[in-house]
Amino acid sequence: MSEDIKPTELVQSLVKGLVVIQAFNQQRPAMTLSEVASVTGYTRAATRRFLLTLVNEGFAKQEGKLFSLTAKVLNLGFAYLSTVDVWHNAKPIMEQLVEQLNESCSAAVLDGNDVVYVARVATTKRIMSITLNVGTRLPAISTSMGRMLLASLSDSALDEYLNQCDLVKHTQYTLVDKVALKADILQVRTQGYSIVEQEFELGLTSISVPVHNGAGEVIAALNVSTHMSQTARQQILEVILPALKHSVKRIEQLG
Repeated sequence: MSEDIKPTELVQSLVKGLVVIQAFNQQRPAMTLSEVASVTGYTRAATRRFLLTLVNEGFAKQEGKLFSLTAKVLNLGFAYLSTVDVWHNAKPIMEQLVEQLNESCSAAVLDGNDVVYVARVATTKRIMSITLNVGTRLPAISTSMGRMLLASLSDSALDEYLNQCDLVKHTQYTLVDKVALKADILQVRTQGYSIVEQEFELGLTSISVPVHNGAGEVIAALNVSTHMSQTARQQILEVILPALKHSVKRIEQLG
């Protein structure tokens, strides 16, 4: 606590609610009311009120006796992630990658059902029909950055996302089968990168890798987009992917 802030100036219920949210982690993705109370040190009655409030507001879900967070919790960090200095400082690294590959590079975070662009360096050549800028929103499920970020979710959060998201067929290649989508996302989680070919726009291929914070958590995704007619898949894997990973390592070192 800051020495300049008096305890009487704090909203204790908000403080406790945040503690309840932080009780969930990779080791404790789902807990009973009693388990949450034990972790937080709050009474069962107080814990129940906090959990039901989170469920009512869409930040948590209840399945039988188990409570778990939903993907909506990611919204809490979006404003921070989109304004932190790391993306300003990362721009020279992205510019070097663009100069090396002659392809556009972007970074995005997950916000609800969308990815939101937080940084972008484009080439003069145009490969998409829409203009992409910082703040642009695209459907996460049909983009490589979106699937990379979805792959970082817990199994329960991923299932929650897939159950409630609307699937739109943007091209004839767009995956709209939820079983196939989950299999693809789990493969992305295993291999550590995501490639999406012509699912959002014809001719567009994009490859993304995760960006981690100091605690090893995925906070964003970095991608390179190219046109299928100009870049073979083998070249994407052998040339673009290593360069993309190298740039991410440099960005992660910025802190």
